[in-house]
Amino acid sequence: MRRRTRTRGGAARAVLSAAAAAVLAAGCAAGPGADDARGPGPAPRPSGASETGATTGTTGTTPSPGTTGTPQARTGSPLAVKIDNAPAARPQTGLEAADVVYVEPVEGGLSRLMALYATRLPEKVGPVRSARESDLELLRQFDRPTLAFSGAQRKLLPRIEAAPLRAEQPDGSSGAFVRESGRSAPHNLYLRPGRLLDAAPGAAALTTGFTYGAAPSGGRAEKARTVRYPAARFTFTWSGARGRWLVGMDGTPAVEPGGRRPAPATVVVQYVKVRESRFRDFRGSNSPYVETVGTGRAEVLRGGRAYAAGWKRGSATDGTAFTAADGSPVRFAEGPVWVVFAQAG
Repeated sequence: MRRRTRTRGGAARAVLSAAAAAVLAAGCAAGPGADDARGPGPAPRPSGASETGATTGTTGTTPSPGTTGTPQARTGSPLAVKIDNAPAARPQTGLEAADVVYVEPVEGGLSRLMALYATRLPEKVGPVRSARESDLELLRQFDRPTLAFSGAQRKLLPRIEAAPLRAEQPDGSSGAFVRESGRSAPHNLYLRPGRLLDAAPGAAALTTGFTYGAAPSGGRAEKARTVRYPAARFTFTWSGARGRWLVGMDGTPAVEPGGRRPAPATVVVQYVKVRESRFRDFRGSNSPYVETVGTGRAEVLRGGRAYAAGWKRGSATDGTAFTAADGSPVRFAEGPVWVVFAQAG
């Protein structure tokens, strides 16, 4: 079993370097009406999931996101959903319910989201879009997670099939995916998580390596932080009334249908190496590869303050530890976490 500190799910200052722009600022990944012009994925593996599974719930034996301590065993595997973040895809649905949200650079200097669900399952999540090579490394920290996505580069599909995860796509027989008539393709594909999982697996499934508890000493006051990609930006604004960071995308508040705003308790800006992958989209643009194994620096935002940190992930099967200069853990606030991958300088 992998070592884990305390698991739980969820950044953001950083102006990307010129190197990031060179890697990321290629042509857009998809044309109108196409799912990135990528091939259909492998047939989903048998799962035994209920076709009418509950849309919310947690197990009774796993620690809740707000508890401390180390469970002795995992109680399930999380659901990971690749979510579109093009302007035409907004407002997204289901981000507010995610335990962890990873923000990733993709082609054309744009961004895509990977949302992880373990403590509750929303009724609907989307729009769902395609997977990338670096998703496989990121997901190795979990015990056979379910990855819901819509297509991938054709040469990447065999690697997804061989990865230690359960791949779920719209061509499966689960009935979990639906196209909404009010939006144009490819920004209209949604997932019904209750069709894939009988119930939320619980917080112990999130083997992220994150630690939670009291705020570190020091830090500096931070009212808002913006992270920029060549063609996208995220702003996290502290709300004392909510005790959370309110998410903005490209200068506009992120608001889900119904008015709820995604609001993480902790935001992490994680500086990583972003390099070219071996894959290209249908326009010939290279897909960036985000290296999440290794070491680097980070900034942790919680409680209206920013804390300098270092990060370390020893192997793909490990979670990521965030520590202060003296080696002590930089603890996260209890609640959702957003991790924004930014190009290391």
